[in-house]
Order: sequence, then structure tokens, then C-alpha cells
Amino acid sequence: MRPVLVDSNVILDLFTSDPRWADWSQSTLETHSRDHELCINPVIYAEISIGFDRIEDLERAVNGCGFRMANIPREALFLAGKAFRNYRRRSGVKTSTLPDFFIGAHAAVSEMDLITRDGSRYRSYFPSVRIIAPP
Repeated sequence: MRPVLVDSNVILDLFTSDPRWADWSQSTLETHSRDHELCINPVIYAEISIGFDRIEDLERAVNGCGFRMANIPREALFLAGKAFRNYRRRSGVKTSTLPDFFIGAHAAVSEMDLITRDGSRYRSYFPSVRIIAPP
């Protein structure tokens, strides 16, 4: 089963019952879970943790969705830094590496597809990643 990385915005759609996106996120995850292992990484875990007061509740939610934690390879961390450098050269205003760069680089280096609602930045900086996003 090929792993696919799930961006935090898709997971938060489910956890918050987002009125606009929850249906798309739920059906996309259901479809891809049939043939792929759904994964998150430590950055995604940290991003979704803001909605929980206790780690035990977060763990229950993550495990209930069947997400597997995938470690970020060093090569991906290196690539995230290079993507961030390109972002800054394009007049990006943030001064620290953005979570999306860690997530995109992880998907690129690990040759994982990425389920997200924010395909534009990922496509721009990680063109080798197959993005699964709303039309």
C-alpha cells in the first residue's frame, strides 16, 4: 500500500466539521484510504494539536482516523530549507521556514502524494509531488 501524506487543513476540516470543506475532505480520505496508507508527520501533528487541550484526546482522534506517523527524512528537511530560500528570493515576507515547506519536501523526498486544499504553494515549490486537491 503506497503512503499518501494528508495535510493539516484536510484533517482540521474533519475535526471542526467545516461547513464548506468537511464533505470533500471526508470523501477524499475515504477514497484514498482504500488503496493508500494515510500518513501525517510531526509538523502536521503539531498543527492539528491546537484544537485539543489534552494529548490523549489528540491521540484518540489521530488513531481513530487511522493515520500513521511518518518521520521526516533529513533529505526532506534540507529540501524544505532550499524551498524556503526560493520563497524568500521571490519576496516572501515570512522569516522562518513555513510548515508547508516541511510538508511538501517530505512528500517530494518520500515520493508520496499529498492530499491538501492548498495546492498552489505546493505545486509552485514541489512540482514533483502529485497534489490531490479540490478542483
